[in-house]
Amino acid sequence: MVMRDGPRDECGVFGLYAPGHEVSRLSYFALYALQHRGQESAGIAAADRGGHIITRRELGLVNQVFTENDLRTLAGELAIGHVRYSTTGSNAWENSQPVQRSEGTNGSRREVALAHNGNLINALELHEELLERGVTFSSTSDSEIIAAMIATHPAEQVEDAIADVLPRLRGAFSIVAMTKDRVVAFRDPHGLRPLSIGVLESGPEHIDGVAGTAVGSGGNRYCVASESCAFDIIGAKFLRDEQVLQVARGRMGEILWREAPVEADLVIAVPDSGNPAARGLARAAGLPQDDGFVKNRYVARTFIQPGQELRKHGLRLKFNPLPEVIAGKRLVVVDDSIVRGNTTRQIVQMLRDAGAAEIHMRISAPPIKHPCHYGIDMSTREEMIAHGRSTEEIAAELGCDSLHYLSLEGVYEAVRGTSATHCDACFSGSYPLAGSDGAAGKYSLEESSPAQQQLRQQDGDTPPLPLVNA
Repeated sequence: MVMRDGPRDECGVFGLYAPGHEVSRLSYFALYALQHRGQESAGIAAADRGGHIITRRELGLVNQVFTENDLRTLAGELAIGHVRYSTTGSNAWENSQPVQRSEGTNGSRREVALAHNGNLINALELHEELLERGVTFSSTSDSEIIAAMIATHPAEQVEDAIADVLPRLRGAFSIVAMTKDRVVAFRDPHGLRPLSIGVLESGPEHIDGVAGTAVGSGGNRYCVASESCAFDIIGAKFLRDEQVLQVARGRMGEILWREAPVEADLVIAVPDSGNPAARGLARAAGLPQDDGFVKNRYVARTFIQPGQELRKHGLRLKFNPLPEVIAGKRLVVVDDSIVRGNTTRQIVQMLRDAGAAEIHMRISAPPIKHPCHYGIDMSTREEMIAHGRSTEEIAAELGCDSLHYLSLEGVYEAVRGTSATHCDACFSGSYPLAGSDGAAGKYSLEESSPAQQQLRQQDGDTPPLPLVNA
């Protein structure tokens, strides 16, 4: 599989309370629309109000995991769903979601299913605390830690349990949790991970909830999702909490041109991430825009590795340049980010090989110099091409004629926000949560487990392998 050289903010969550609707079928199509956020596993938990929660989760894509029989089995009035791209814990079935926890005799006191997008920077601390209380775990993801804290909380109402647990969670997260009779959605106080609210039928638009959004209350047909595209596919009406990103990205392209105009003949995008900014830049520059690449949209769906012989040509599985469009042209090439630079370097060389006269890279984000600890999977600081290099040095590394990153001021102008309401730590190194820079890594829970310690003792200095059966 060819992996994208860029930040991955993945994992998608969905939840709804909808008596009279096929909640599992609606959840399936919502997850299908969110598939781009994660392709490692998919799952749905559903229940009739007051009944038991049934969860179906498996490794693979949404259309590989669920059958018609599964959707019939997952009957009920309320449901939550998840598609996963791992940011804490390895890609194993145990770490797929929704996580389900039952506490008390036969789960009689509280049964909870939970789907989570984000990262906890104090996961190890909370994990140790729960282990000392005798709580056991079947996975190595921080999602089960949150589920266990809610499920074991003594409060009678789940909203009260969440209200008490929430201040203990340090990091970035959007979460949908369900009990036998309600779905509750909440996210971190900084709002670092996306969460949108929609409604399936007409009803009051005021939504209550101590710890977040009580989706399953009264006769309302509310739903929540990581992105509003999940609402579009099921015919739900978007209510609030999401700026139209295409518009903001278009403004980024316009500002890019204002900051760094250049003599050029043609604007092309690195598909698909560079498309909206490229349109904005071409509009501001008065330059023509065309497709410089044909993209194979199925390459990210294959589980067959290319092998050593094809690995050096790996990017051509994903992008195929069009010499008829780009030969002899002075190109402005627009992408949304550069992290390690491997993909961009190959793209520049492919354009040279296809006959481009000049290549001017324009990136609709500032240089990424710092890792994210809030649910975006990206390289370490030392792997980042912008770490310790000037823009001119990066351009020389990539082999392009010029390079310009959008300024941080330009980003805030485009999104019409400020650093008070957004996190820019990967650009500025200023983390909104104290202690983030020393947060443990993706496999920290696996590396701290007794089984992993035993492996390290047996293998000496051999790096620990991610546990499949934690």
